[in-house]
Amino acid sequence: MGEVNLNRLAVFVALVRAGSFTAAAEQLGLTKAMVSQHLARLERELGVALLVRSTRRMTLTEAGTVFHADCVRILGEAEAAIARVGENRETPRGTLRLTAPVNYGAMVVAPALASFLRACPEVSAELVLDDGISDLIGGRFDLAIRGGPLRDSGLHAVRLSGFRQLLVAAPAYLDARGRPRRPPELAQHDAILLSVLSSPANWTFTARNGSQARVRLARRAMADSAAAVHAMALAGAGIAVLPDFMVQADLAAGRLEHLLPAQRLPEGSFHAVYAGLHAPAKVRAFIDHLRTSLAERAE
Repeated sequence: MGEVNLNRLAVFVALVRAGSFTAAAEQLGLTKAMVSQHLARLERELGVALLVRSTRRMTLTEAGTVFHADCVRILGEAEAAIARVGENRETPRGTLRLTAPVNYGAMVVAPALASFLRACPEVSAELVLDDGISDLIGGRFDLAIRGGPLRDSGLHAVRLSGFRQLLVAAPAYLDARGRPRRPPELAQHDAILLSVLSSPANWTFTARNGSQARVRLARRAMADSAAAVHAMALAGAGIAVLPDFMVQADLAAGRLEHLLPAQRLPEGSFHAVYAGLHAPAKVRAFIDHLRTSLAERAE
């Protein structure tokens, strides 16, 4: 048996259902000759006769009867599979596996995910918190929430929000070491650095008049987690650059102080990143939900 063109199965089923070549041609939008050619080639590819044709009627052969039943089943399963894909494209369902930085994931993503799951009962979720850059494909993640500059990875990215980076330290540390008034004075202080940044010690401060000062912080400690840098800053180990959403409560309570408030550090941003040309409905729906949640938090 030669290679079978599967498109001919649909023509064969339509022909049997219509009962004649003329009716099948009208239903399929083909000519009667084309329908006849499809059947002839299908029989040649299979190596068996499927229909016995006379001037007034056509009848399925024994092999044709069995093959027709199989074709109806196969085409039905194909239609059901296409329908399921369409439903997954339009309706959020299935397990959403996503990864996010530890603190941002716990403080921002997790609450939004909880409300998303309430709104989408057919979705379950698995959230993995990691301050490193997770491999979406290797880790089988549907979505990653990433902060900072994006690498040119060929992945699709949707900007979620921006955040300010603040220079902070505990009052106890500042009482002992003094409070810097200008960026160059930071060289005399201990710094707690986040190692996952590309240049964790190098920062550019921009004054209100637009002038810039580039400073290299003196490392006293380094960690690969913003949560660890935050904890060490609270404990008085030195100064640190941390995102505003992480230190707002500490600044309000006096546990940390914002240093050099007249100087601005480069702003950061968070993106939702996914692979593939077409994100499934669960991914698109969660991105929309998270952006709405972030907008509500900003009000």
